[in-house]
Amino acid sequence: MTLAPARWERHRRNHLALKAGLNGLGLNYLAADAYILPAVNAVRIPADVDDLAVRKRLLSEFGIEIGGGLGDFKGKLWRIGLMGYNSRPEIVLLFLAALEQCLAGHGVKVAPGAGGGRRR
Repeated sequence: MTLAPARWERHRRNHLALKAGLNGLGLNYLAADAYILPAVNAVRIPADVDDLAVRKRLLSEFGIEIGGGLGDFKGKLWRIGLMGYNSRPEIVLLFLAALEQCLAGHGVKVAPGAGGGRRR
């Protein structure tokens, strides 16, 4: 018996939760829905938000590492991975709460809990 279908479903569910939370924070995906992979989520960075500062804060305060954009997308998008161990509901919620705090710290207007994440 293979566990692959259950794993695919877990990644899909967690991706949809992440996507809903990111949308709640006002963030948009780079690609159209038909081209988005559940394991790698590329979202546009809001104007006037310092890419590197947010990524450093996520890592130093919350132990969360996300990737920045490459090439033409440097400073314009974040790459958020939901793979293996990190594809769990509690990780998605922690990330959304942490990102919400980082965005608010950069002056982005977000309603508390808009991303659906819990505060740490």
